[in-house]
Amino acid sequence: MNPTPDHPLRVAMWSGPRNISTAMMRAWENREDTVVVDEPFYACYLEATGVDHPGRDDVLAAQSTDRAEVAHMLTGPVPEHAPIWYQKHMTQHMLADMPLQWLDALTHCFLIRTPEAVVASFTRNRPDAAAWELGFEQQTRLFEHVCDRAGTVPPVVDASDVLRNPRGVLGLLCARLGIPFSERMLRWPSGPRASDGVWAPHWYRAVEQSTGFAAYEERSPELTPFQQRLADHCRPHYERLAAYRLMA
Repeated sequence: MNPTPDHPLRVAMWSGPRNISTAMMRAWENREDTVVVDEPFYACYLEATGVDHPGRDDVLAAQSTDRAEVAHMLTGPVPEHAPIWYQKHMTQHMLADMPLQWLDALTHCFLIRTPEAVVASFTRNRPDAAAWELGFEQQTRLFEHVCDRAGTVPPVVDASDVLRNPRGVLGLLCARLGIPFSERMLRWPSGPRASDGVWAPHWYRAVEQSTGFAAYEERSPELTPFQQRLADHCRPHYERLAAYRLMA
């Protein structure tokens, strides 16, 4: 049964950093039946960890830092009474002491990327990054929680598979969610969105110039010993979810 304003579908997509999460949000927002929310726990994460990200003060001013309040908002009325509410979540924002009971009200999907690619990209700006900042361990915790609560494995999509075949993978994802695929998910107008977080000027320049998913490029990043240790630490978590990825 297709979602309706009276019986909406709340889709929580869980991704780590340096992935195609914002492009994926663009694809969903371009559907006629969908509204989106961009990283609603970002301010909570910044306040709890004290990490110094670009635009930190603006994020803290723009979002609630009360985790219970944010969770209540995400499980409450859907903005604009839309049939589908796509929630872009970052796994690293879910700290170990975050209660997860509120997740039962959402339908979950997981977006993964190889740790070597994530590490190579992330450490350009944070050369001494810790593993917890990459979100792999948190993604496994969330995945296991959802599996246990739902009694079934949620959809998992790999960024490389999406870029190779966006129509095929997104079509499979929509089918798993019980909704029709829309061609509008493949192309969108360039430019910023009112729904983008206030951090967009610091992070979204490339996606603002995009009109669709970038073409896939085969890359084998050369990692330093430190980067390789970081990637090796994260790989078991990646492989845990990759075993279930949707393949078109």
